[in-house]
Amino acid sequence: MSYEKKEKPKTAVALAYDPNEDGAPKVIASGKGVLAEKIIEQAKENKIPVHEDDKLAETLSKLEIGEMIPPELYEVVAEILVFVDAMDKIKAKERSKK
Repeated sequence: MSYEKKEKPKTAVALAYDPNEDGAPKVIASGKGVLAEKIIEQAKENKIPVHEDDKLAETLSKLEIGEMIPPELYEVVAEILVFVDAMDKIKAKERSKK
């Protein structure tokens, strides 16, 4: 007898954060399956860094669009924002070399 492990559909959540306007990052897009793939595709097309964390995506997907992340997620999301900032600095450095 063979059991196939059914793969869970991918989950994607897009966050936006403007420190001048927002108290915390907020959810601007969220989806599973095909919609998640489209969110990821749009991010890559627009050169927006993508960070993969299945558990965090699952947790954030429970929030409503426009809802700010809860305080208990600040630390982990801050780590992602540091990653995104580092990626932006690397890209800027590469552009300045051209």
